[in-house]
This record gives sequence, C-alpha cells and structure tokens, in this order.
Amino acid sequence: MTSPVFSSFVLPCGITLPNRLAKAAMEENMADAGQIPGAVLLRLYKRWAEGSTGLLITGNVMIDGRAMTGPGGVVLDKHSDIAPFEAWARAAKQNNTRVVMQLNHPGRQVYAAMGGDVLSPSDVALDLGKHSHLFSKPRAMTLQDIEQLIQRFADSAVKAEQAGFDGVQIHAAHGYLISQFLSPLTNQRKDEYGGSIENRMRLLIEVIKAIREQVSATFIVAVKINSADFQRGGFDADDAKVVVLAMNELAVDLVELSGGSYESPAMQGNTADGRTLQREAYFLDFAKEIAQAATMPIMTTGGVRRLAVAEEVLAQGIDIVGMGTALALNPALPNDWKKDATLSAHDPMVRWKDKTLSALATMAVVKRQLQRMGNGKPPKSNVSPLFSLVSDRIRIKKLTTRYKRYLANR
Repeated sequence: MTSPVFSSFVLPCGITLPNRLAKAAMEENMADAGQIPGAVLLRLYKRWAEGSTGLLITGNVMIDGRAMTGPGGVVLDKHSDIAPFEAWARAAKQNNTRVVMQLNHPGRQVYAAMGGDVLSPSDVALDLGKHSHLFSKPRAMTLQDIEQLIQRFADSAVKAEQAGFDGVQIHAAHGYLISQFLSPLTNQRKDEYGGSIENRMRLLIEVIKAIREQVSATFIVAVKINSADFQRGGFDADDAKVVVLAMNELAVDLVELSGGSYESPAMQGNTADGRTLQREAYFLDFAKEIAQAATMPIMTTGGVRRLAVAEEVLAQGIDIVGMGTALALNPALPNDWKKDATLSAHDPMVRWKDKTLSALATMAVVKRQLQRMGNGKPPKSNVSPLFSLVSDRIRIKKLTTRYKRYLANR
C-alpha cells in the first residue's frame, strides 16, 4: 500500500503538490558575488528536485541588501537582475517539483561584524549571555520604515513570480523581523503596531495583503510563524491561534508552524523556557491545536527523520510535512523511503554544554552538507562539529569581507 505521504495535494490557489513532503527553509549562505543565486545553489536545488520532495521552500531570500541574516545570503529586490532567479526556479522545478521563495528581513538578528541596517519594532537587543556582543543593538522602526518594509516584501514577491517561482513564503518565525513584531518581548511599541496581539500582528497582515494584491490568484502565498517563541512572556500558542484566525480571511495558501529564535533555538529541539519538545516532529502537539482554528492547509517542521513519523503528522490532521536537516543529510530521502520505509535520516545535533555554541555548531554541520551538494559531492554524516564550526567561521569572515564590498557599492 502506498504511504499517504506520497499522495498529491491541491493548495487553495489551485496548484497541485506531487506529495505531502516539503523541504523547509534552511540558512544556506551560498550566494554568488552580488548576492545572487549561482551554479552552486542551482546544483543544490537540482539534487532536491531529483530526490522527489514535492515542495521546495528556499533558504531565506532577503528583501533588503542592507539587512542580512548572513553575508552569503541571496537578495531579491525591485532592482535585481531577474535572469539568475529564473535559472534557480528552473533548476528547482525539475521532476514536477514546486518551488516557493522564502522572503525575509532579519530585524535585529544581524551579526555586528556585517554592519548594515539593524531594525526592530523596539530598541531591544538580543540577549545571548556572553555571546550578546556578536549582534548589534537595533534601532526602533519609524512608521515610514514600516511602510517601506511592506512595499519591499511586495516588490520581492512580484519579482519572484516573474522569475517563475510558484509562490513565496513570508518568514514571520524564528525571531526575525516580523516575528519580533509578534512577540511582546521585542515589541514594546505604544502605537498601532504594539500592545495587543491584534496590533502586534498588524505588520504581518499588511504584508500578506500587499503581496496578495500584486501577484496572480494562482501564485502561492504562504506564511511561516512560530507556534510559540519558547521564552517566558513571549509569543505563545494562544497568540498563534489569533494570528491564524485572522489569516483565514486572507487567501493564504499554506501556514508553516515552527518555533523558537536565536535566543531559544526550539527549531533545533532546545528551548529557553525549559519546555520539553518531542524527539521528532517537535511542534506537532502545538500544530494539532492551532490547525483546529485554521481553514487553510497547515505544515509543521522540526526534527522529522522517519517515514512513520511523517505519517503520524498527517494522521493528526496536518497537511504537509516539512523537513530541513533530514534532506540536508539525504536529498533523496523521499525516493529512498519508497524503497525502504524503515530508513531513518541521520541526526547531526551537537550537544555541548554551551547551548549557543551547540546551536551554531549544528548549523555549521548542516551548512557543510549543503555546500558539499552545491559542489557536486554527496553529503557526509560523520563530519567533526568542531572542524565544521571553525571552518564555517572562517568562511563567514571571507563572505563578510565580500558583503561589505557589496554594501559599499550599492
């Protein structure tokens, strides 16, 4: 009997996904000079398309080159040359795969070494204990900043559609800018964008509306939000339900539920408020609860490595199963599951005493696999976390130098 994971699924906009598996966004940092997609990213996405994941969501594409999650990030704005993005869409859409571009602004989660424009709803700096100095203190956004930001999201979405992408995903999770507006810990504004959850979600709602107005009805508009921030006093599951109820009215095609931020990396299975997550499908309990309020399809991501767990996610009323790390370690996992349903993807989680360094090392191990695939090599599960972290820091230093040249020439 064929697993329900391999059944097709029609999104509200009319686009059919060939199966219920999605590659969730991962921090790639693999842009060519000029912050554009090049041969390395194209090879990586071709590998995933050949592996038969039904929906590929790109690593976050920045809507403003002055504000980056990392120095090797891709930037798409209204002035971007569209040709490299057309090539990226073509590479990702082989084998009947659908591809959605994740659009993001990092807000305050910008490394101090990079410079640029560090914005947030309020001037609340990141608290990472002894590692806090790695990030700049943000400035509180003006109403004009907010207007320009909404327009940038819409401009990037229009360009993504022109380039041949099937849709965009608005990144409103993981402590990035829209997520900072949603959280009472980072949003201490006294105007119409702060205070109640209705005010804190205003930016997200306005971004969705601005994009939907400027793209075609058959273009996917998806949103990624936290089921919770996993920080005491932060955005929680009750807030997430209110946001989902508001999005029910807005022609949103897919909502991905994740969790956490740089301060509480729940997306890696670790929380700052002491709550324990499941070993696989971290956010399933939250997603089940929030899905009851949703009229649009729901996707959840976080720690899925086995087909049986993916099937359990679907059995709980979730529509799409998101995977990140598992597909970084094995891009052909969906094809392999068709041959051997008991196969499990390797877990590269680094568990050192220092939680911040553990999170950075885990990301470095995963990024190393993406780079290997982009360079035409297979992933390698037994790499040294320490070597991966050190080499990633060296690579980021070089990319930062290149990015600063890009900033100076803008």
